[in-house]
Amino acid sequence: MAAALKNVIVVGGSYVGMATTKELASILPATHRILLVEPHSHFHHLFAFPRFAVLPSHEHKAFIPYTSTFSSVQSPVQHAVVTARVESLRADSILLDREWQGSREIPFDYLVVASGTKLQAPGSMTEDDKLSSVRYFQAYQKRITNAKSVIIVGGGAVGVQMATDAKELYPEKDVTLVHSRQKLMPLYHEQLDRIIKDRCEELGVNLVLGSRVVMPAGGIGADQTSIELQNGTKLSADVIVPAVGQTPNTQFLSGLAPSSQDSLVNPANGFIRVKPTLQLADPKYPNIFAVGDVADSGAHKAARPGGAQAAVLARNLVAMIEGKEPSENIVVSPPAIHLSLGLTKNLVFRNPNPAEGQTEPMIKHRDDGKRDMGIEGVWERRGINVTDPAQYHL
Repeated sequence: MAAALKNVIVVGGSYVGMATTKELASILPATHRILLVEPHSHFHHLFAFPRFAVLPSHEHKAFIPYTSTFSSVQSPVQHAVVTARVESLRADSILLDREWQGSREIPFDYLVVASGTKLQAPGSMTEDDKLSSVRYFQAYQKRITNAKSVIIVGGGAVGVQMATDAKELYPEKDVTLVHSRQKLMPLYHEQLDRIIKDRCEELGVNLVLGSRVVMPAGGIGADQTSIELQNGTKLSADVIVPAVGQTPNTQFLSGLAPSSQDSLVNPANGFIRVKPTLQLADPKYPNIFAVGDVADSGAHKAARPGGAQAAVLARNLVAMIEGKEPSENIVVSPPAIHLSLGLTKNLVFRNPNPAEGQTEPMIKHRDDGKRDMGIEGVWERRGINVTDPAQYHL
């Protein structure tokens, strides 16, 4: 009788979770299977959310079926996507919010937390199914279309992209971007701030900088039409868009007993403490890893560094399966971003790397953007070659 497959669970099916799944599937021994646990019915292409919140007719393309997750793997049938939410993580099992194959509990030999972070809608969706999310975007687009004025709170990538898209799409509307600091996207070299401000001036986006919004307890409400800043300034608009703050998805960690106070989560930021090998920093749990945005790794929160981390993690995990000590450490590179600044204009920006003697950032200006942000290529990378527009509704 064949031995039962050992479980390697990946919690979270967004960009880094999918990258981790792909890396593991390419090198795991046949004795192990991957279970990708994800509550959403479809992969959420978050990078398109700011665009599709204001631009009609493409919103259904942002949700891609998980059906081809393991299509490129040599033995895809042994792996599975588990459509469920992890309620609790234990030392050797997870507890789900619904049954899978007759049980809510799944044991594991190794587990990877790739649960990422959550933004207030429209940066993240509140529902798990595709239809509800598509309808949400359609309703949001109508609100933007009908509004004469729009305030976007938050000068990070989501806020900048949404403000420039909205103003280019609707030049007659009054679009205001509010940010708590004088510098936009402060993680990056000051040249990016200047580029964004120049673009906002070119389009006519109003900037209100240097004072934080007095945030209501539950965040900015869907029907809220006014905000107050800490400096006493009051602003009003027909639509106010929240684009600030990331909340780490770590609520299910409560089932793990830490070996010491704060050994699992950094109290300063809420992210999971990890070693350079991406194992949990708590020595009680060497078989549990965290990767991507949810990990307190020192890397900036983005898909590209998360993908590099996934490759390191996969090799360390397989080393443990082979009875070796995980020895490969992640390399933390300077922050970089591919940022849209309107419907076609975009740029690639990377901070200088002092370790390589760089003092100036790398900047590549481009004017090749598509209204649907090249979504066909995203579907292809998820294993689905779109030959008929009807496939975007899958």
